[in-house]
Amino acid sequence: MPESWVNSAERVGSDLHVDLSGPGSRRAVLTRALRGAVREGRLAPGTRLPPYRSLAADLGLARNTVADAYAELVAEGWLTARQGSGTRVAERAKPPRRPRQPKPAPARPEAPAYNLRQGQPDASSFPRTAWLAAARRALNGAPNDAFGPGDPRGRAELRGALADYLTRARGVRADPERIVVCSGFAHGLRLLFAGARGAGGGVLRGPFAVESYGLGFHREILEDSGVRTVPLGLDEQGTCVEELTGRAAESTTGKAADSNGKQAPRVRGVLLTPAHQFPTGGPLHPTRRAAVVDWARSSGGLILEDDYDGEFRYDREPVGAVQGLDSERVVYLGSVSKSLSPAVRIGWMVLPEHLVEGVLAAKGEREAWASVLDQLTLAEFIASGQYDRHIRRMRQRYRHRRDRLVTALAERAPHITATGIAAGLHAVLRLPPGTEASALKAAAWQGIGLDGLATFRHPRATMPAEDGLVVGYSTPTEHAYGAALEALLRTLPPAS
Repeated sequence: MPESWVNSAERVGSDLHVDLSGPGSRRAVLTRALRGAVREGRLAPGTRLPPYRSLAADLGLARNTVADAYAELVAEGWLTARQGSGTRVAERAKPPRRPRQPKPAPARPEAPAYNLRQGQPDASSFPRTAWLAAARRALNGAPNDAFGPGDPRGRAELRGALADYLTRARGVRADPERIVVCSGFAHGLRLLFAGARGAGGGVLRGPFAVESYGLGFHREILEDSGVRTVPLGLDEQGTCVEELTGRAAESTTGKAADSNGKQAPRVRGVLLTPAHQFPTGGPLHPTRRAAVVDWARSSGGLILEDDYDGEFRYDREPVGAVQGLDSERVVYLGSVSKSLSPAVRIGWMVLPEHLVEGVLAAKGEREAWASVLDQLTLAEFIASGQYDRHIRRMRQRYRHRRDRLVTALAERAPHITATGIAAGLHAVLRLPPGTEASALKAAAWQGIGLDGLATFRHPRATMPAEDGLVVGYSTPTEHAYGAALEALLRTLPPAS
């Protein structure tokens, strides 16, 4: 076979797997294999086959052998050949449909007509044009090693951009060498507590204190790792971190006494949302911020700071990260799931120095979670100033939506108070006692997706329960928000 045309043919066409086993001439075997592939549906109608000289080079056959096989299948009606269109599987060569046994499909909940669930940014506002431009610049400027296995810490470009941004915008004491990129907050928690149940333990071990109201699946991650969670109370100044002092002080029985004098387990750390308590709203009071850091220093405990929506504030001065008070006693965790999109699976941890190696060991030797190309794009997006511009644009949009909600309540349901509205992407509508369940049922009838406060309550919380609706005003698209707001107002309980 002449080398010149083989080398040329190997650069054109597409790959096609053909089994050339069986009796007969090479042409007969190839014809039978192609006919069978069409009959069985492995080559779908309309599929373009490789040029005959390309397939001949791939299979080590003579060009005439493949050309004759194609011609025979065209004559039989299995293939079609047209000038400029190549050789394709004939449309009428569809294999007979095999009867399928009906299988019960798993029940899927219908999407609500009006989505007011918390924790989701407006998907239609994703900065597609700016993101694409950043991706082009990042790809064009990426060094060759960016296309290798990947550093488990994350790309140096992203860690550097994050260190600059978090220091400037959130008051974090960020060293790029202490930043580990992950695929989101939940992934960060799993890395921190990986193997805590097994011999030798994970990076962190329990029990751990958490807020009485918070995301249940965050508590589940800890509990699944064998780390018991202990709820802390909440009031108008945020989380009652003074309860940690009682729990951290060892008694002669090996346990600690809480503020009510009861025996409580000694906790090794605490998970907090200090910038905007989730879901009740409000920042942790400055005296309590200082108090929780003092507790961590004196007890050897650790603070996990979930800064899930710290960039979005409206009627108050920016609240910096607790991590800025002590970078060796606080793990700072963040992501772009609220600021950009949960589809961009990138988060980060700013770790105390003594935790870095343990987290990297839990993560593994290669970056297997956050796409390196997405990391490079985000680094460029931040460094170019586009991230700041997007945050400011969305801050104005969400503030306008918050204002529409508050105004509508004042005009049509003045007995309902919205709290936690100085920042964030959701509000809590405080309801009369005993009305949360009926309000959620009415919302379901109206086709509204939203959650009640009870959904987020720790099962062992002892603080008094309150009725309320957690309304995510950031979730709907701009054109759908008005209708969603109208539907919400129709579900609220009347004044007593």
